[in-house]
Amino acid sequence: MLISVSTHMEEDEYAKLIRRMNPPRVTIDNNSSPDATVIQVESVNKHGILLEVVQVLADLDLVIKKAYISSDGGWFMDVFNVICHDGSKIRDERVVSYIKKVLERDAFYVPSLNGSVGLKPSDDYTVIELVGTDRPGLLSEVSAVLTNLGCNVVNAEIWTHNARAAAVVHVTDDTTKCAVEDPKRLSTIKKLLCNVLKGNNDLKTAKMTLSTPGFMHRQRRLHQIMFAERDYEKVEKTEQEKENKLRTRVMVLDCVEKDYTVVTIHCRDRPKLLFDIICTLTDMQYVVFHGVVQTEKMEAFQEYYIRHVDGSPVSSEAERERVMQCLEAAIERRTSEALELELCTADRVGLLSDITRIFRENSLCIKRAEISTEDGTAKDKFYVTDMTGNNPVDPKTIDSIRTQIGQQAALHVRWNSSQSSDPQPEETTIGFLFGNLFKGKTFQT
Repeated sequence: MLISVSTHMEEDEYAKLIRRMNPPRVTIDNNSSPDATVIQVESVNKHGILLEVVQVLADLDLVIKKAYISSDGGWFMDVFNVICHDGSKIRDERVVSYIKKVLERDAFYVPSLNGSVGLKPSDDYTVIELVGTDRPGLLSEVSAVLTNLGCNVVNAEIWTHNARAAAVVHVTDDTTKCAVEDPKRLSTIKKLLCNVLKGNNDLKTAKMTLSTPGFMHRQRRLHQIMFAERDYEKVEKTEQEKENKLRTRVMVLDCVEKDYTVVTIHCRDRPKLLFDIICTLTDMQYVVFHGVVQTEKMEAFQEYYIRHVDGSPVSSEAERERVMQCLEAAIERRTSEALELELCTADRVGLLSDITRIFRENSLCIKRAEISTEDGTAKDKFYVTDMTGNNPVDPKTIDSIRTQIGQQAALHVRWNSSQSSDPQPEETTIGFLFGNLFKGKTFQT
C-alpha cells in the first residue's frame, strides 16, 4: 500500500514537472480566416483540459463555428473558429488578453470578465442547490418561501428537463446583505424548501443542499445534478419536445481497428452546445482523443473518438444506449422552444417572488431561468411556455404581464426558436468528418 501511494505521488509530481516545462500556449489569430477568429490551444495533456478550454469560451458567450480536437498521446491541441454573437471576429483586446491569461495558466481561476457563471464561493452569499419534480408554479413557490424567510436571491440558474427541476441559487440575508450563517435558520430553509420541492405526490426524493467548498461552475453543476437524478431516462414528452427530439440524432459506433468508440451527433445548433456535450462526456468519465465540430446554417455536426478513462472503448449495448441517452439529455436541457422574456429593473427584496407569481397567475410555465444582480439592477431571463408545455404564448398574456410588472421595468420579448429543416436520413448526413484521419477503418454497429 505504501509503495503504491508513493509511486502515485511520484507520477503526479512528474506530471506537474512536465507541465511546468511545457506551459500551455494560446495563439489567437484574426487573419487566417475571413469570417472567424481562430484560437489554437496547445498543452501537455491532462484529463478534463478540453472541458476547461470550452468552458472559458462558453462563459464569454462566444459562438464556436468549427473545432478540431486532438489529444492522442501526451500532447493536447485544439483549434476553434469562433465569432461573437453579432457575427464579428473578436476585436476587443480585453477579451483576447483574458482568453490567453486564463488558458495559459496551469491551474486557473481568473476573475470573470463578464460576470461568468463560474463563481468562487463567497462570504457574501449562501449557495443553495435544489432538485425536485418539476411542475407549473414551482419557481414561484420556492421564491416565496425564500422571501418569507428573509432571503434575497442575488443570482440563480434554474433548469427543467424530463419532469425534473434543478437550481443553483445564491441568497443573502435581506437585512445584513451577507451570507446566511445561522445553522437553525438554514435548517428551517432546508425543511421548507424540501416540502415545496417534494409536492404532494413526489415519488422521487427532493433535495436541498449547501454547496461544498471549492470552485463551482453553475451550469456544469446543473448538468451533474440532472445526471445524478437520471433525467436522461425516458418520460412522456409534450408534442413540442417530441418534435425537438426528431431533430437530434446521436449515434455510438465502434472503430475496431483503432480501438475507439465513435460518437456522432447531428442536431440543431445553439449557444453552448459544445460545452454541454463535452461536460457530459467528461463527467461520464470519457476522454475525447479526436474530434471535429462543424456548423452550417442552424445545424451542428459533431464527431468524437472516445475511450473511457481506463483506456477501454464502450464495451456493451447497455453502455452504448446509456451514452446516447445522456448526450441527448445534455442537448435537450438547454434547448428551448419557449418564449424568452428578459427583464431589467431595479433590484429589491422579493422581486423574483413577485415576478414569478405574476407568471403563474397568467398561466405561464417557466422552463428555464437565469437570474443575476449587478450594481443594484436585476437582469433576469425567463424561458416560458403555456401550462401544457407547448407554444405559442398568447400575446394578450404578455400584455397583461407588462401591465402588472409596471412601466418602471423593461420587459423584452424574444421568440427563442431557430427554425431549421429537419435532418436528412442518417446515411446521407452522418458522414464521418474524421474520415481522412482514419481512412480504411471499419465500423461496427
